[in-house]
Amino acid sequence: MTSAKIVIAGGFGVGKTTCVQSISEIPPINTEAWMTAASETVDRLDPGIDKTTTTVAMDFGRRTIGTDLVLYLFGTPGQPRFWPMWDDLCRGAVGALVLADTRQLAASFPAVNYFEQDSDVPFVVCVNLFDGVLHHPLEEVREALALAAGVPLIACDARDPQSVARALLAVVEHAMARNPRPTAGALAAH
Repeated sequence: MTSAKIVIAGGFGVGKTTCVQSISEIPPINTEAWMTAASETVDRLDPGIDKTTTTVAMDFGRRTIGTDLVLYLFGTPGQPRFWPMWDDLCRGAVGALVLADTRQLAASFPAVNYFEQDSDVPFVVCVNLFDGVLHHPLEEVREALALAAGVPLIACDARDPQSVARALLAVVEHAMARNPRPTAGALAAH
């Protein structure tokens, strides 16, 4: 049995917690806190987005893929004040799934920039299909995010376990293609 750590990252409100909750085979651990009037100036959302809680540390889940691979999922907090935690959450990860919301694409720039400039973790960008529909062709999203050609860009519905499983497999495949011989710390044999 092999295990791998996957980070699920992205901006505030892009669906990271939902992604971990939908795929985890164990009750996910999360650090959700209620958003209050005191946080309105810090955690501001666009009108019409029904969000009442926010991740203040991380989400954690586990998913067995086949008979020989267990994925440990670590969801990052999306607010800028928590970005310094990302280095710790990414330590030992084989790959990352960066969620993007085309309704607020600018919120994806910091996460993409982090994995392009500040991390050596291979990553896949994934457009979260909030209402089950891809509103913009992926090539337009790639251009808007200025993604390098070597960065995979996919779409999934973070509420759908099968869709999330396909996205996580894309991360594993991309990580293996970039590093066919992962270090012992990245893939630990059990």
